[in-house]
Amino acid sequence: MSTATLAKSEYEQENRSWYKRNEISITPWLFMAPAILFFMVYVIIPIFQSFEISLFEWDGLGAREYIGTDNYVELWDDPAFYTSLRNNLIWLILYLLAIPAGLFIALFLNQTVVGIRLYKSLFFFPFVISQVVVGLVFTWFYDPTFGLFNTVIGWVGLGPINVLGDPTYVTYGIIAAGLWPQTAYCMILYLTGLNAVDPEQIEAARLDGAKGWKMLWYVVVPQLKPATFIAFVVTIIGALRSFDLISVMTNGGPFGESRVLSFYMFEVALSEYGFRMGYGAAIAVVLFLIMLFFIAYFLYSMYRDERGR
Repeated sequence: MSTATLAKSEYEQENRSWYKRNEISITPWLFMAPAILFFMVYVIIPIFQSFEISLFEWDGLGAREYIGTDNYVELWDDPAFYTSLRNNLIWLILYLLAIPAGLFIALFLNQTVVGIRLYKSLFFFPFVISQVVVGLVFTWFYDPTFGLFNTVIGWVGLGPINVLGDPTYVTYGIIAAGLWPQTAYCMILYLTGLNAVDPEQIEAARLDGAKGWKMLWYVVVPQLKPATFIAFVVTIIGALRSFDLISVMTNGGPFGESRVLSFYMFEVALSEYGFRMGYGAAIAVVLFLIMLFFIAYFLYSMYRDERGR
């Protein structure tokens, strides 16, 4: 390249616009800008608004009265809050059963046997139907007069049990209904993950004599770590966001024993029981802090894994 050409190139570089000089670094932010804007408007700003509203006594229409942390003090002595918190913890623990159940169904559906497409369709089915439909199906399933559940336990001399009318069983009955579509969701994640399992590692493990549980635990499961991570995240957040099944199956009853924090927040803030926006916002803040704990842990795990690569 001649000296004149180099000089011309340097001149053009210096006289380019600011955008052209920074195009590579700016372009990703321009693509992300709409998503960041929506995230700020619909997620970040409402979070801070909830913190603010929780410090007021407000019915949503009239003037707001500043009461400081009184809503949180009232929450501390509220038995219904502890019932909801206990049920959320039960949801959190039992909902995780969807992960191993989804894994084992995915392992079964990953085989090449006759009619496997039909089996896959049947297992996909609960994932594509509405939670309202799931709630209605299980309400009929548990019905003490004609439900299939009581018919089955009647064959072994038990029952009838009014699952949704008994404070002892109602939460477990709703969680069982929630596990149906959640297991299907985890199964889809694992089916996707199984497509990425390295066949050479499987073959090498077979040559070393690995099979059965050892093959699954030491060779297959470690390669499914990304799918397991996503399954844990969506299952835990799904357990803490449980609302629609409770609303459809029991409406919080009997005697409020099936409430969780999200449903109790709805009751005190938006139903005929209250219109207490400040108190509902205080419950929302507590629920957010619980979720934030898990979200922070998962984000830290992702950051640690990225640094380890």
